[in-house]
Amino acid sequence: NEDRERAWRASRETKLETIPNCEACTKPTPEEVRGWAQSFDKLMKSPAGRNVFREFLRTEYSEENMLFWLACEELKNECNKHTIDEKARMIYEDYISILSPKEVSLDSRVREVINRKMQEPSSHTFDDAQLQIYTLMHRDSYPRFLNSAIYKSLLQSVSRSSSES
Repeated sequence: NEDRERAWRASRETKLETIPNCEACTKPTPEEVRGWAQSFDKLMKSPAGRNVFREFLRTEYSEENMLFWLACEELKNECNKHTIDEKARMIYEDYISILSPKEVSLDSRVREVINRKMQEPSSHTFDDAQLQIYTLMHRDSYPRFLNSAIYKSLLQSVSRSSSES
């Protein structure tokens, strides 16, 4: 049993290492940063916006929501059946499984749908769950993000640097 536990931990650690800390992106413009306050979609479409929002989610202990959303986006772009199966299983283990320390909050209906779809995973296995997490971040975390010190100080710093140039 201890060997199984150790192997499980080792495999989890390698999986965690494959998740990039932040997406590569350019420094956002003042207009872009202001735009994030206009709509959650604008924030989520911007790599820099996702990075800043993810940093905020980390302070709220809910970074797994963004990690799950990003993993689903990556899965949707996959075409190779073997890779889809592999990534779907990793997403399931990392974010859906009740044993996971990074489990996302989903309702039972969505969990049942995923469990059925996992018999034959596709690049759209997690679409319902991804939408539910997107909606959760939009309604719950996004309003707090706009009032957070992280967002306000970024807004100040980009406004200051644009007025200096």
